Amino acid sequence: MAQDTSGIKALLSTPSMYDLAQILMGAHANRVWLQREFIRAQTGDRILDVGCGTAAILSVLPDVDYTGFDISKPYIASAQKRWGDRGQFHAQLLNDEVIEGLDKFDLILATGLLHHLDDDEAHALFKTLSKGLKQNGRIITVDGTYIPDQRFLSRFIIQQDRGKSVRSPEGYLALARDHFPTLKGHLVERQWIPYTYWIMQIGNE
Repeated sequence: MAQDTSGIKALLSTPSMYDLAQILMGAHANRVWLQREFIRAQTGDRILDVGCGTAAILSVLPDVDYTGFDISKPYIASAQKRWGDRGQFHAQLLNDEVIEGLDKFDLILATGLLHHLDDDEAHALFKTLSKGLKQNGRIITVDGTYIPDQRFLSRFIIQQDRGKSVRSPEGYLALARDHFPTLKGHLVERQWIPYTYWIMQIGNE
């Protein structure tokens, strides 16, 4: 996993510091917007959240059947403490063997994950996710991206991310094309705090 955890970035490995950083970056408003415009989860949906962190996305979701995976034991412990029986939380790597033991999902979230993975890891992830998605299911990915003529501050903030595999929009699309027939990408430039997002909606049909 291509991730920088040196220096001050190591603080983000602590759940409380991670959540504080999210608050300062306006993450809750972003989650509300993502649910309204892209996730669009419905009551009763089976949702898989890969790299779920502290599962803060649950704050904007309706009553869903939620399963979260993250390799950080402290993040998962924090999620379990906060959300209790609103979901199932697993501190482990999601792989083919694990996902084949689960029922298929209506919606899979991978928000802020792909830019932490190198190409081989990202291809392996998509291969795994394809095994867990219902026929008419969707995958939503959200990552920072680099674009031509990008605002200096937006690029600078993205460069400070712990993930070291930030790609261009086409770079992200290329990863998913080998695994799914239906792709739609959205470039979103946030004005405050400046940030450039690439959001993909991915499906089997």
